[in-house]
Amino acid sequence: MADKVAYAVVDNNLRVCDMPAQLRPREEFERIGAENVSDAVLLALILRTGTTGINVVEVAQRLLSAFGSLTALAKASVKELQAINSIGPVKAQMIKAAMELAQRLTRESVGESPMVTTPEQAAAVLRERARVLQHEVFWALMLDTKNRLIGEPKQISQGTLNSSLVHPRELFKKAVEHSCAAMILAHNHPSGDPTPSSEDIKITKQLIGAGEVMGIKVLDHIVIGHRKHNNASDFLSLREAGLVQFG
Repeated sequence: MADKVAYAVVDNNLRVCDMPAQLRPREEFERIGAENVSDAVLLALILRTGTTGINVVEVAQRLLSAFGSLTALAKASVKELQAINSIGPVKAQMIKAAMELAQRLTRESVGESPMVTTPEQAAAVLRERARVLQHEVFWALMLDTKNRLIGEPKQISQGTLNSSLVHPRELFKKAVEHSCAAMILAHNHPSGDPTPSSEDIKITKQLIGAGEVMGIKVLDHIVIGHRKHNNASDFLSLREAGLVQFG
């Protein structure tokens, strides 16, 4: 007969040093490695200490429970983090700093001048930027004649996408400044659903037309959402979906 497994119950009033060795964050990290510990353990290691009557593991668990996911935690402002019992200004700053480093690492891994020849590559450039946003942002990926990204993605506007926010004049002014040969448009849907709206399609057609006049190709428009919405992907390419005719 197989041995029965007993689940240990952690007393939240225990100090970490009084917890069983196998339940202490540092010991667990050393025993099974960073990639195998829980989100709560990683967060506890970042926070380092708990507060009066609450050990650091419980503080970490409360944070994850309050926000529901690491993505939501990364989106939270310092003020929102401090609204959680036992999270003061210092701990809130530590969490924001850790999340910002993770985003910068992801952006760095993309490369300084990556080749962008597919919708997936375009989405990869912006995915981590879009993940933590709670409002819509419209970007343009400026490309040279070899389809290499020229500098960072250029933010054109913020807010719900409409013709007053995304004006061809502002977009192509930046394109000319950077001497780009082509561009890929992109924006995020904070709701997580990357399905484009009728306004998204309308604006895309207007910008393609303006690009033809300027001699700058608009290659695609990427809408970035989240994987949690039961989609096969976290983004949608208007070109791949056949929703707009690109040059």
